[in-house]
Amino acid sequence: MKQIALFATVLAVSGCSVLTNPTTPSDPSSPNAVIYSAVGASDANGVGGSVVCLPYASCPNGTGYVQVIARRYTDAGKTVTLQNLGFPGAALSKTFQDIGNQVNRGIAINFLSDEMPFVKTDSTLVTVFAGGNDANAVATAAQQGLGGADPTAWINTQIQNFGRDMVLLVNGIKARAPKARIIILNLPNLAAMPYASTYAVSDKRVLQAIAVGMNAQVNATVSLGATVVDLMCDGRTYSASIFSSDGFHPNDTGYALFADLIYTAAATTTATTPKSSCSAMSVY
Repeated sequence: MKQIALFATVLAVSGCSVLTNPTTPSDPSSPNAVIYSAVGASDANGVGGSVVCLPYASCPNGTGYVQVIARRYTDAGKTVTLQNLGFPGAALSKTFQDIGNQVNRGIAINFLSDEMPFVKTDSTLVTVFAGGNDANAVATAAQQGLGGADPTAWINTQIQNFGRDMVLLVNGIKARAPKARIIILNLPNLAAMPYASTYAVSDKRVLQAIAVGMNAQVNATVSLGATVVDLMCDGRTYSASIFSSDGFHPNDTGYALFADLIYTAAATTTATTPKSSCSAMSVY
């Protein structure tokens, strides 16, 4: 029911039409062709922005980072083919989808089963933003006692499972789209974001531990050839001015920041290494 309500809200504000036919692909051998596949959750649809896009819709005026990136390439004279696989509420894998649904989060799909297998094989750019829904699901499950007698050990196991599944995701994308530049936004310290401001300190510490642990697993994908954009240690990530009213999703300003970071990373020939430690990792 939560998913249906979200779709109704998106439909009311997006003004987007659902695609019935695929767009004509660009020639991937052309230096002026960008074939962009976006893997994500509500962020890829721009939820929280002023123009939210329906899943799998043509939404050229969307204000999410995916749509902003596509327009920036078009403005730079590129021919852009955009495939947006993002779906609100999506988790990384069935492991986290199941955990989320045990605590009634209504997770309909996951990246590994429902997004990665559909990445365009001729993609030149693939972006990924994973972990927010997964971390919240694990934190809620631990709070509700699903971790059993040793919740810390259970949480650590889920962090390792997240790392395992990130490796599967990146390797799966590489296998499907061997010429793609894979750019991954890492996970901020969710406990320091506005939506968590009313949480008890003990709950913030648990959420922080989960987010920092999962973030390390995202950072490790650099060894697989991915480029990781470091949100965790970027102070701008935590400014209230970049969030929508729910304190979790970015607003237009936040999505513009994400788009700028990804666009800049895509233009570089070498990946920067995300920081292994910073003050944002130990706020609580």
